[in-house]
Amino acid sequence: MKKLGWVLPGILIMVTVANGQRQINIESPDGKLKLLLAVGKQISYSIHHAGDPLIDNARLSMTLAGGEVWGGNPVVKKISKSERNETIPYHFGTSNKLQNHYKEVAIDFKGNWGLVFRLYNEGAAYRFVNRREAGFNVTGEEVGLNFPGDFQTFTNYTSGSKDKPAPKDKQLETAFENFYDVISLSKIDSRRLIVLPLVIDAGKGKKVTITESDLESYPGLYLNREEGSSMLTSYFAAYPDVKHQGGGRNIQMLVDKRFDYIAKVTGRRNFPWRVFVITTRDQDMLASELVYKLAEPSRIKDLSWIEPGLAMWDWWHDRNMTHVNFKTGVNTETYKYYIDFAAANNMKYVVVDEGWSDRKKVDLFAVVPGMNIKEIVEYGRAKNIGILLWAGYWPLDRDMEAAFKHYSEIGVKGFKVDYLNRDDQEMVDFVYRSSATAAKYKMILDFHGIYKPTGIQRTFPNVLNFEGVMGLETSKFSATTEMVDNDVTIPFIRMLAGPMDYTPGAMRNAAKGNFRVIGSQPMSHGTRCRQLAMYVVYKAPLQMISDNPSEYGKEPQSFDFIKTVPVSWDETITINGKLREHLALARRKGQDWWVAGMTNWNERDMEIDLDFLPAGNYEMVLFTDGINADRNGNDYNRETRNIKNGEKLKMKLMPGGGFAMKLRKI
Repeated sequence: MKKLGWVLPGILIMVTVANGQRQINIESPDGKLKLLLAVGKQISYSIHHAGDPLIDNARLSMTLAGGEVWGGNPVVKKISKSERNETIPYHFGTSNKLQNHYKEVAIDFKGNWGLVFRLYNEGAAYRFVNRREAGFNVTGEEVGLNFPGDFQTFTNYTSGSKDKPAPKDKQLETAFENFYDVISLSKIDSRRLIVLPLVIDAGKGKKVTITESDLESYPGLYLNREEGSSMLTSYFAAYPDVKHQGGGRNIQMLVDKRFDYIAKVTGRRNFPWRVFVITTRDQDMLASELVYKLAEPSRIKDLSWIEPGLAMWDWWHDRNMTHVNFKTGVNTETYKYYIDFAAANNMKYVVVDEGWSDRKKVDLFAVVPGMNIKEIVEYGRAKNIGILLWAGYWPLDRDMEAAFKHYSEIGVKGFKVDYLNRDDQEMVDFVYRSSATAAKYKMILDFHGIYKPTGIQRTFPNVLNFEGVMGLETSKFSATTEMVDNDVTIPFIRMLAGPMDYTPGAMRNAAKGNFRVIGSQPMSHGTRCRQLAMYVVYKAPLQMISDNPSEYGKEPQSFDFIKTVPVSWDETITINGKLREHLALARRKGQDWWVAGMTNWNERDMEIDLDFLPAGNYEMVLFTDGINADRNGNDYNRETRNIKNGEKLKMKLMPGGGFAMKLRKI
């Protein structure tokens, strides 16, 4: 064994050479997280935290058309090391700024390609870099993950049959919505693809959340268990070749045949980050912003026109209002009614969901009879309410420039884009093109039927929200009680990747055993206070007001709380949390605080210590589950009183329950 040194200005990098391998040690700023990189006939790495092994002898490589393998017998040309500690803005997020502190090692290899590794205190990431000018195709990328034990996982598969899964290449058209299975590595179904983020429980309270960031012009990463082992390997959608129009509402392009490569590369570029978020407490998962930090900075210079806010949403409650003098539905009168309601209740937008354009023609310029979009927009403008239009992916892609130009000119503020249902390179390119085109015309976007967020909301801050989550809409057509467990799982896992359009706000709340599927008068699982808590807990710069205005009229106390909750924040503090069981956190806007918590189906006593509050007196408005909320989910208590920082509150959360409060500085 011998040691070699690379000298850079002010930096000495020590690299151990043993058994024909270069071993490069990289550590986080606090020294607790370490990545050992081995470069020999192939490239592998291991990750440890405070001496505990988390990932062991993982493999990485990239294969190009023609058989060249980046990582096969690599020749190191240069190693560079750096450290950065900066504050970056967090646009429309859960704080107004983020500390971006990391150590980085960049390795250039013979053949004009490289690898970059970054270690933060909260995680690690690496990416391939291409320095070639000429184009080529990528036929595969190896992300091979080994673990030092048969760890428990929280796994989300692609949708489809559990008993008889389709072939893997047929699992690539999915809404990216499913419940999480709690299962050991060795028991993961090797026939099914895993949707990221994936959580690995490494013991001692430590969890590794695997995902990706800066996914631009490249297919999304799936993982798959190798049959006969606990190793996870990568799987990517190949580039589409032959397609046909079809799918839901006939607004998708379904892939019939794919090429033998996963990505086309046109020149110099960075590839996506492979991300490992490392936490020692579950509650820290609630605050992770590593995906955002790794994404490319904003490409929009002037953000003044981008406005997050609450949006009145029509689809969930089926436009089923009462005590009105017109026939509710997809018509101009209904949306004027929504605009009036939004204007009276502190909202920014009204969403005109599917049905406004002709379903048979699949044409965003073919407006159905009874709908006058220009009249609706002008009515909203007079009351300072913006209009957002629903659009299928394919009709928007087919007429993208014309659609954004036309609807921006008449005053529409943005689109809710739906039914993408793929994440191959072609679809990822669509997401970036539509985001850039929307920005050109100063329009905001909310993507539905989409893959997990990968940081594009930093690159294009006009992208305010994403679906890709098992949200409240499921309650319109499914009675599964698993929704309550899901609600205290997704803040730790799916929300770690970015904002999520769960669409809370139900005013019909069912205790366990009382839920019924009623599509035109939908309800939620769990208690009223649980729904209120979601407005504080769930990240959503474009947050939906999902239930019927008629129902909110019957529930003024609850609705008065909902419409005061901000959609972006200055500061966030996590209070407690255990994945899939319970959580509580506090968020600040200005001098005021909102605090909320949720539990699973287990009744729970929870103590909230208000020691995080700055010194002073506060007026507290507190919503807690009522004593009968275990039998009637609508039951709640509302309390208003003055309180000081440092006081402790003891609350009982009923099964499927929650609490929510506002603290106003006085």
